[in-house]
Amino acid sequence: MSVDESQERRAGSSPDRPRSPASPTGHLDGQWEGLAEQARALADGRVTATALVQRSLDRIEVTQDTVNAFRRVRAEAALAEAAEADRRLADGERAPLLGVPVAVKDDTDVAGEPTAFGCAGVFPPKQHDAEVVRRLRAAGAVIVGKTNACELGQWPFTEGPAFGDTRNPWNLAHTPGGSSGGSAAAVAAGLVPAALGTDGAGSVRIPAAWSHLVGIKPQRGRISTWPDPEAFQGITGIGPLARTVEDAALLLDVASGNHAGDLHRPPAIAAHEAAGRDPGRLRIALSWQAAATFTRKPLHPDVRAAVTAVARTLAGLGHFVEEAEPDYGLVGLAFVPRATAGVGEWAARVPDPRLLDRRTREAARLGRLLGGPLLRGARAAERRQQRRIGALFGRYDVLLTPTTATPPPRVGTLARLSGWQTDKAMIAACPYAWPWNVLGWPGISVPAGFSAEGLPLGAQLLGPAHGEPQLISLAAQLQDALRWHERRPDPQPAPAAGLSPGDR
Repeated sequence: MSVDESQERRAGSSPDRPRSPASPTGHLDGQWEGLAEQARALADGRVTATALVQRSLDRIEVTQDTVNAFRRVRAEAALAEAAEADRRLADGERAPLLGVPVAVKDDTDVAGEPTAFGCAGVFPPKQHDAEVVRRLRAAGAVIVGKTNACELGQWPFTEGPAFGDTRNPWNLAHTPGGSSGGSAAAVAAGLVPAALGTDGAGSVRIPAAWSHLVGIKPQRGRISTWPDPEAFQGITGIGPLARTVEDAALLLDVASGNHAGDLHRPPAIAAHEAAGRDPGRLRIALSWQAAATFTRKPLHPDVRAAVTAVARTLAGLGHFVEEAEPDYGLVGLAFVPRATAGVGEWAARVPDPRLLDRRTREAARLGRLLGGPLLRGARAAERRQQRRIGALFGRYDVLLTPTTATPPPRVGTLARLSGWQTDKAMIAACPYAWPWNVLGWPGISVPAGFSAEGLPLGAQLLGPAHGEPQLISLAAQLQDALRWHERRPDPQPAPAAGLSPGDR
């Protein structure tokens, strides 16, 4: 493996944070059990759904003034659903997540709740569940609430006048990322064992990296986006966030499937099964080069060190790893029309467009200008881009890159910039994730350690079409080697050093 020898050190040598002790009796007595563990405990009768959901609601209440992960909390409805789950369990019924509390991002419809997607204003409650929520309910999950997202999912931070600032449980002065920052913060803080986010330019993978989580962007269409046949002109998909690969894979299996109206219907996979399977010996390309954007995007040395360490771990596990770069071409020319058209489509649903951020109005206006022939051309170019970038997978099985170029920024760093300044700062921090949204292919962000300041960092495993099982198997093998799930933030998040009362 050709890597810079000066980067041999592992990022993140700071001591472990406090964590909940294991129960000697086997009962659940902490906040850190995973999705699969809670499901098994419920099925075995070691805990009740009511107890788990109440604990989740209590944790949400305790942390809402600091972490601020949730836009909507369904306390009364969730407890009623938990009681019903307990009745079904007592009657001997079993389902994959029967009685387990989970959360969804506030761009996903839950019957009886508004879908504001980070926007200010009064939104009417939805009459029907989104297809993915219907599937969660069919598996027995209890939706405790809807998590915060930045306005229409445009930025890698989760802040806005409609709901305040969502903060990183590892350091409250910093962002957990975005746009699925509320889901990431909820899982990282132990409020729920797993949550769903959406990923249109890295919006699951970026907060996964910056919150020390596993985040999966599945193949386009793997999880239905209905009532939209596709989201953001096909670049956005729904994906899980969890502390372990097993939990992320389980949630992916439960959430996967299609509605008759979906435009994209990939063949089914068995994600949870893949998490328990050896990946075999793989050929892995380590890439540092981001796709062309004609803006500066230097790689932070702590990120390079962390991803280099992951590459060395993979080589030590028997995989062939070498530096190689995909031919991205000018893939960004296809991304911008699709992304801005998607912003425009969502902005048209807002009850009062005057309340939108000026940057949102600018993006929607650009989307209208780039619509029509330019948008059709951007979509038509996808097959050529898949062939050009996908040529890498003739020589390699997996592409390894940083998930982000920097550690998580401080809260407020991007919030008050102009549109162009925001775009430049966003590209500089997060240049690695978005090309896979254009291609529609799967990717996973896994924890890669910590910066010198103790901030979480991530590495990205990218694959070709329908490649989730291989990526999941490899990520699970990495987890066994690196044991990232054993590190947790403070059980009771408190304001970080140097955070003024006005920043809380």
